[in-house]
Amino acid sequence: MKFGVVVFPGSNCDQDCYHACRVMGADVDYIWHGDVDLSNFDCIILPGGFSYGDYLRTGAIARFSPVMKAVERYARRGGLVLGICNGFQILLEAGLLPGAMLRNKSLKFICKYVNVRVENDRTPWTRATKIGDVLKLPIAHHDGNYFVDQKILLELQDGGQIILRYCDQEGRVTEEANPNGALDNIAGICNKDGNIFGLMPHPERAMESFLGSEDGRMIFEGLTKCRKFTENLD
Repeated sequence: MKFGVVVFPGSNCDQDCYHACRVMGADVDYIWHGDVDLSNFDCIILPGGFSYGDYLRTGAIARFSPVMKAVERYARRGGLVLGICNGFQILLEAGLLPGAMLRNKSLKFICKYVNVRVENDRTPWTRATKIGDVLKLPIAHHDGNYFVDQKILLELQDGGQIILRYCDQEGRVTEEANPNGALDNIAGICNKDGNIFGLMPHPERAMESFLGSEDGRMIFEGLTKCRKFTENLD
């Protein structure tokens, strides 16, 4: 399985994602934001950072990069797309996932470890986990307060599209465990087909024990075992 990590002007987690793929023994290469050929990849990663300085809004300019048109075509054909933090924000701005990001409830940048509970283990992203598993992952963002209207929230809930929720160490989803005020404690969602996944925590920063957690490996382990979504790609 070959991963491609998109590099936008301002990305600062591209090398972390690249390293995470190598830690898992996967083949990986960088994709410049002006590139449009994604035919050699089985999974595209939109990394965290501050694409184009996050001017206007987070991810608002990156969505117009040439590579995003290619990512959209790739995703429509069933290709796997993972958006982490700023990558998640770009997916929202591009309309590949529903919703929007608001400023954190505290109006402050937050950088710390949080706990998230797995809500759906039947996706390419969580097949190495089971429902109720608690993962310790870091967050680092100013605009992570996920929001949708009630109609879409019900669709996400009914469709099993909520993949991760902020929780405490015991897996209880509480207001106190919600670091940014995200609606329904949502930390990560997927699209209806399950091949596009966006999350605010950084699994690529939790791959080795000396970093404080290696729970991020669970996300990448699920991906490296995935063939269903890639075998029919051109």
